[in-house]
Amino acid sequence: MFGASDRIELIATIVMALAAIATAWCAFQATKWSGIMSIEFSSANAARVESTRADSLANTQRAVDVDVFTAWLDAVATEIRDGTIPPVRENGYTPEDGTLSAFYFDRMRDEFRPALEAWLSSDPLNDDEAPPTPFGMEEYQLAAADLADDLVVEAEEHRQQALDSNQNGDNYVLTVVGFALVIFFAGISSKLKEQKNRWIAIGTALTLFTAALIIALILPIVPPF
Repeated sequence: MFGASDRIELIATIVMALAAIATAWCAFQATKWSGIMSIEFSSANAARVESTRADSLANTQRAVDVDVFTAWLDAVATEIRDGTIPPVRENGYTPEDGTLSAFYFDRMRDEFRPALEAWLSSDPLNDDEAPPTPFGMEEYQLAAADLADDLVVEAEEHRQQALDSNQNGDNYVLTVVGFALVIFFAGISSKLKEQKNRWIAIGTALTLFTAALIIALILPIVPPF
């Protein structure tokens, strides 16, 4: 027949065994979340690098558009004054073969043309209320700039996922510490001489085990495979 001491020994053994299993599981989860954190931070850095490249490309394309547009506008103004070409009206611009303005016009990038056509349709040379340049119009869109913005958002998403993974890993480490305390109190319960102190130790172990187990159960889980 079991005595009080035997019951404490049995409870302590069961609690330590369960705590050891829970410790192993939580340590495994902490390691997995740490790995996810590293991957997400790497993905965030990669997205930032690609965003910087796309932004540099967009800046280069924007500079090319400005330079070619400025050169074309100067050529058009000169040729209108010389009578080489007729004034540009809201019905658009038609390049004259052999002119400098046609030379520059043919070298404008395809992305820039919709904005230029929209700007010309506003009759900017005669209408004071027309936009001053095509570059502030909604038709002026750079795919590289949009890509850069998207990559910045993607990088921030990966960064936030990395921070969340780090927090999950820290929480699992906290449960490992809790289960370690469970093993400690359950272990010393058999070493104490007074029955009251043994029950206090095993009671403390059970309380810590319950609290740590509840925390472990509500934490997100990374599948083993």
